[in-house]
Amino acid sequence: MIAYEVDTVVIGAGVVGLACAKALAEAGREVLILEELDAFGTATSARNSEVIHSGLYYTPGSLKAALCVQGRQLLYEHCQSRGVAHRRCGKLVVAASRREADELEKIQATARANGVDDARLLTAAEVRALEPALHAEAALLCPSTGIVDSHDYMRSLLGDAQARGAQLVCRSPVESGQAGAGGLQLQVGGPEPVTVRAAAVVNAAGLKAPAVAGRIEGLPASHVSQPVFCKGNYFTLTGKAPFSRLIYPVPEVGGLGVHLTMDLGGLARFGPDTEWLDTGDADALDYRVDARRAEGFYASIRKYWPELPDSALQAGYAGVRPKLRAGDGALVPDFVISGPADHGVAGLVNLFGIESPGLTASLALGRRVAGLL
Repeated sequence: MIAYEVDTVVIGAGVVGLACAKALAEAGREVLILEELDAFGTATSARNSEVIHSGLYYTPGSLKAALCVQGRQLLYEHCQSRGVAHRRCGKLVVAASRREADELEKIQATARANGVDDARLLTAAEVRALEPALHAEAALLCPSTGIVDSHDYMRSLLGDAQARGAQLVCRSPVESGQAGAGGLQLQVGGPEPVTVRAAAVVNAAGLKAPAVAGRIEGLPASHVSQPVFCKGNYFTLTGKAPFSRLIYPVPEVGGLGVHLTMDLGGLARFGPDTEWLDTGDADALDYRVDARRAEGFYASIRKYWPELPDSALQAGYAGVRPKLRAGDGALVPDFVISGPADHGVAGLVNLFGIESPGLTASLALGRRVAGLL
């Protein structure tokens, strides 16, 4: 095993890991990014809706709320300055019944508490004027929502980090670690196993972040979050959707419901749904989409788009949301950023449960992590 010394290691080259590497490198730190797969951004960061969220839903005062709103502004500025493909297309949160219309008022109140001041309620007639094919009792219009080419964005983050001296090494899984007075020592596997000593380590391993943390000797087990995985399946639309904005239903338990998004090329996709998995092993995940789930998609979509044609949906792709479970069994509703002041290990920051709006919040997350170190 070759010993290698570096100031800071970032574990994981997804969108959050790359944003952390950028922030740390720009703060003057020597950064090594370790990624277990063959390339950056090919796991959770490549399996999402590519939506730039406004910050409507999250509990005021939570990390999700604060970092989404801050991160959204930073992300738009970054995309504009770096030429990253994106579009501020806006979205409609749709109420299919009077009961759901009451929920829209609660969502608007939460949005305002989070500093999202551009969301406004629309009547059914106003909705039809904007999107004639849409069925709704009412809707909440969110102009600051957008879409982004996530791979283009991640490539720009890596470029910024590398411009400040950061290095990315793929096929380099962190197999174990030890915390000591002089920093942390990591055993890194792959084709050329190596021992890496670092003054600081950021665990941004996504779905595997709890497992990585659990292999670091010296980190109290009480500070290793327990993962619970929620699979989200997507179906793509054959043909062109008759909408110019993203269309979301009123949120459901576990997610935002089966919504319509589109990529920058105009391909419409629906999802994610909510499929709770009975494994906490990230290596055992099955990303295949069961075509039989389309029946549930048709039913959900036709609540707001009754004219969805038969046989118009094709199985697309799936992602897995890295949720967390507390000791009492309840789901943890927020991001967990666990730093030295929390667990007592100098130089170590663990990022747990970074699900949506992780992409939107990524630059703000990077700044928060750099501040902790």
